[in-house]
Amino acid sequence: MDRLRCLFGDPAAVPHPLGVVRYGTVATAPSVRSGTPTVDLHLVRDPAQAVTEVWTTDRPVSVGSRDGIAFGHDGRYVFCAGRVPAAARYAPGVRQAYRRAFGLLVDLGYPYVVRMWNFVGRINEPNADGLEIYRDFCRGRAEAFDSSPLPRDTLPAATGVGAHTEGVTFYLLARRAAGHVAVENHRQVPAYHYPDRYGPRPPSFARASRLPDGELLISGTASILGHATVHPGDVVAQCRTTLANLATLAADLSALQAVKVYVRHTGDLDAVRRLCTEVFVGDVAYLVTDLCRTDLLVEMEGMSPRVRRQVSVPV
Repeated sequence: MDRLRCLFGDPAAVPHPLGVVRYGTVATAPSVRSGTPTVDLHLVRDPAQAVTEVWTTDRPVSVGSRDGIAFGHDGRYVFCAGRVPAAARYAPGVRQAYRRAFGLLVDLGYPYVVRMWNFVGRINEPNADGLEIYRDFCRGRAEAFDSSPLPRDTLPAATGVGAHTEGVTFYLLARRAAGHVAVENHRQVPAYHYPDRYGPRPPSFARASRLPDGELLISGTASILGHATVHPGDVVAQCRTTLANLATLAADLSALQAVKVYVRHTGDLDAVRRLCTEVFVGDVAYLVTDLCRTDLLVEMEGMSPRVRRQVSVPV
């Protein structure tokens, strides 16, 4: 079986890991370790809550690193990860790091980015110019896409949340061949069409990516209808709205895999866990961190093997 898969567990149990992401108590620069590109993200305070995410297709993997980008590829998919150090202003560093990653993808022959994750330290705090760091990050990411050598007909699915250390760490998945479809949610305005009130450049991502094999990679999803946050201050209502948004994309929430739930406040974990347990069947990783808007309390993502509704949206 060489379809893209994700599991939470021991990388040693996977014959050919494509990439490993460790959500733990420390952050380290992405590198090749034990023959696998690995990135450590500081999203956990208690070591007992650490989670290891492993991406694989069960095909032999070639690995390497270039310009601070660690990567592994198997002939169909590539995993790569990079880091932007702490800075007074993030747009220039994000733009440069993403350009390096995109150039590497083209050189390796995997130009079709399907999924990205971005972990932004001090995400809701101001940069040196008073601009929220998340908005600063979005500007750099958009500028990188503007000038990238990648095909520009679709944007990837993406997650953008906080981290407990400064700087920006990112990792992504890309394909050698074309064929994936950008998917939007009819309940939400496409993120790249958000109005100026959300920053100088809108977020550059689709709500999900549908792969040719049928898998659906769902972006970080929150309590947003249209482009506005709904139910501020009410984590239960936000959780229910988020699940409803997920349900417009996935055929069966109980079939979601690689589910990660990001919760802003530790005190909300029990309530969120109760609601999620009603719908999710497999392993779920719960991570406490800040989110991309100060009024968002919970965000979720996952991977679905089946798709009910697809809307291809040109960029």
